[in-house]
Amino acid sequence: MDIEEKISKVEEPSAEYGVYTYEDYLSWNLDVMVELIKGKIFKKAAAAPRRRHQGISGNVFSSFHSFLKGKKCKVYEAPFDVRLPVKSKKNKDIHTVVQPDICVICDPSKLDDFGCIGAPDLIIEILSPGNNQLELTRKYDVYQESGVREYWIIHPDEHTLLVYTLVDGFYQPSRLMTHGDVVKSIAVPGFELELGEVFRDLD
Repeated sequence: MDIEEKISKVEEPSAEYGVYTYEDYLSWNLDVMVELIKGKIFKKAAAAPRRRHQGISGNVFSSFHSFLKGKKCKVYEAPFDVRLPVKSKKNKDIHTVVQPDICVICDPSKLDDFGCIGAPDLIIEILSPGNNQLELTRKYDVYQESGVREYWIIHPDEHTLLVYTLVDGFYQPSRLMTHGDVVKSIAVPGFELELGEVFRDLD
């Protein structure tokens, strides 16, 4: 069974489909977007993200982009590969490659022509139907283990935002925030975002 066939059958990754690396990932010519988490293949949604998802992504990205002009930190939006090595940065040894909706990297040495290698300072994921389990469990675990300092989860339908901040190697959650709240980033000092702006012009 070739890789296209295997990926077409992926619902819940299992050992029967093997363990893959970033080297494998680079060799694939696929019609669907995939991520690797600890060597297992996860398909991104076959359909394009919903309009509300894209509206939120645009609002948040533009706020970071404006704030970071002329600063060392850089913001990127999907599709953008983030490789999270464990012991070696060689392509054949990297088993986790994700595409966060938005990420901020403040260490220029982590950036190369392929994206980011190493933990971004901040990752933002916007939930979509069908990807909640991936974002809330598997990605949470690898982001925490990799040392992502701050992880935001945005729920488009509920108009909420939850911030996880890394403290002594473990994530500490904020309270659930919504309209009227202002989120302040520890990973990007000085950045503040009114939640009303996140959910602006979605309807």
